Amino acid sequence: MVTSSERIRVRSSATSISPPYKGRRRIVPSMKSDQGSDGVVVMQVRQVERALREVYINAGLLDVGDLEGKPDEERDPRLLSRALAAQAVRIVTGFSPSEAAATVIDGVNDQGIDALAVVDGTDPHVYLVQAKWSRKGKASSDRSAVMELLSGLRLIDEEDFGAFNPRGQQLAELSKAVMEKGPVSVTQVIVLMRADEVTDGFQQAIIQGERDFNRHGDVLDHRIILSAEVWNSVRRDLMPRPVTLEAELFPWFSISSPYESFQGVVGAEQVVAWADHGSNLFNLNIRNPLGRTPINNELIETLTGEPANFWYFNNGITILCESIERSRQSLHAPQGRPITLTLHNASVANGAQTVRSVAEAVSKSEDAACAQVSVRIIVTGSADEFSKRATHATNRQNRVESRDFVALDPIQAAIIEDMRAELGLEYSVRRTELEPNPATGCSVVEAACALACVHSDAQYAARISAKTEALWERGAQGVYENLFRPRPGPYLLWNAVQVFRAVRKNLHALRPQYQGRGAALVDHGVHLISYLVFRSLDTEAIGEPDSRLEWQQYARERVPELVGKLIPAVAGMIDSLYSNRSQIRAACSDISRCREIANHVLGQDDLDDLVVQDKYQRSAAERKRRRPNAVSVIIDRGLLEEGAQLTLVSGTSTEYKALTGWLSEDRQRELATWVPHRSKPLLWAADGLQYSPTGLIFRMWDLAGWEGRPVAVQGTARWATRTGETLADLAWRTLDELESGEFD
Repeated sequence: MVTSSERIRVRSSATSISPPYKGRRRIVPSMKSDQGSDGVVVMQVRQVERALREVYINAGLLDVGDLEGKPDEERDPRLLSRALAAQAVRIVTGFSPSEAAATVIDGVNDQGIDALAVVDGTDPHVYLVQAKWSRKGKASSDRSAVMELLSGLRLIDEEDFGAFNPRGQQLAELSKAVMEKGPVSVTQVIVLMRADEVTDGFQQAIIQGERDFNRHGDVLDHRIILSAEVWNSVRRDLMPRPVTLEAELFPWFSISSPYESFQGVVGAEQVVAWADHGSNLFNLNIRNPLGRTPINNELIETLTGEPANFWYFNNGITILCESIERSRQSLHAPQGRPITLTLHNASVANGAQTVRSVAEAVSKSEDAACAQVSVRIIVTGSADEFSKRATHATNRQNRVESRDFVALDPIQAAIIEDMRAELGLEYSVRRTELEPNPATGCSVVEAACALACVHSDAQYAARISAKTEALWERGAQGVYENLFRPRPGPYLLWNAVQVFRAVRKNLHALRPQYQGRGAALVDHGVHLISYLVFRSLDTEAIGEPDSRLEWQQYARERVPELVGKLIPAVAGMIDSLYSNRSQIRAACSDISRCREIANHVLGQDDLDDLVVQDKYQRSAAERKRRRPNAVSVIIDRGLLEEGAQLTLVSGTSTEYKALTGWLSEDRQRELATWVPHRSKPLLWAADGLQYSPTGLIFRMWDLAGWEGRPVAVQGTARWATRTGETLADLAWRTLDELESGEFD
């Protein structure tokens, strides 16, 4: 198995096309630097800082008027210290971010107290918080800090409120009022951005101070919060919120062992209420609702046209939950009456498409609300492995792909958290219509392709060139295991994706210039050329934490030149090694040949030595050759399966500005599925109707109210498959393959 360091260190000897990365620091990349205690602390501090800025500082929740005009080197640590105090309040009280921020009194005359949180009610409690921020994760634990906190508590106890700043006075008065209600617990909360335990002297200072206040009863205690606990708290904020569902079943029956479960019938209106929880409802599913597909259209047609038959025609919904509360309407004959169930930490393991279709149908037709839906509820408790097996076994209604089951891998859940915590980016694992916009994240498919190309062994680029389904092969020799174990760091993953995108973009731009074997290489050599680009770059810093993404900028600037040289160089090498009658597609998907090609290309002192100038470039006249109808080519050649997902491709910057707001209101507007229909092959996810590619673009322009719209557009160039290839590209590539003998 290739180690993580081998995967990253893919520097090449092709120095003629790979100048050193300017300005980089020669340190071990992030997948190595975050190992060990110091590296873990640095990673935790980095992620906590990002969260504190986003939740408190950038959101404007903190009072920072006293810091206006201060230099950044003084202002920044104070801001982060205040945000850290607010986060500590959330940890001990469960307050919302705005409530926690309102407890911060740090500033002039804070009397050693950074935040003062008062919990009133049946279980009153007062928390005095002192926070110490350190970007290096080495906050000090001085006895003086404890003394200041205790001094502030004495002022509150003695009702010397005037010693505090205005906000501190209000909270000090409230604290004293609550404390006077009786023996009310008071806790000193010291939050330190450090991993090491506090010193013995610090502990003794706390204990001695507590003795003084507890002479007449135990009311004062303390809690020390270190960096790991703060980090865990901000990571929890990123996790999906548990879902609680109400379900009334009738008729119904139950099974008590080995797992308690219920099966019965619910009304469609209940399912609509469940759908309001959004994507959190499908956390255990291998995919989110797929949007409009031919199968889901049939569900909606049945619900709106024949609601009484829906129970007969649909497999129903399977829900897994951690625990359950039940309320029977009859003790004597419970199954003769409805049962009401409250499901805690519930997730639809199978039936996401049914939930989505029911909600959409009811919104369109009141008749659909009377439909009955079969529901099965399984109480799994903490049996995570059983939950995964149940999810795997029950997904059989819409076609399930190998990629779908990757959603059950804990590695992917960890990457989701890493991407959000480190970079504020989304990472989509489940096959769903809600895949991130390229500017805000990426999908597991794109990430896996990029990781296959950045890997030091060319075999993975070759294997996924043969078929992208190879990405999900499991086991010691599987592509998936070697790409995602050990888990790639977020900077490595995102930088690899961005370079991979740049290679594809440049290949797409150069595609019209080539014909025959050159065009075949552009079409089938995406992964091989991407692999060679990575090997030609200095990738030592590709996984290094870098909030400014300087390595990425350097790499993307190099891509156009590298791609421009590699296309003719690789084509010439394939001709030299295997003759100009060898099949390009076979060379790009054969492990041994890819390794051989890479070794020869990267071993050259100058790539220009391999280039046969303009050998496979089109003439100007050939570039203007009229293209046949792309839809007919795709249907005739069976290039797309019915139901294949298509995504809108951005047009001009003017169009992007005109449509981006309208598209963001409903992500389904960017999606369609393929239907083998010669005049209307696109089923739009937004309304379930079929359109021609161009007709759908015009329809979208109309609905968005774009007044500056052009009079013509090539619709087939605006809809792309999940591999990034547009309908026009797919059809044109196939015709070129037929002409050059590349088509099998």
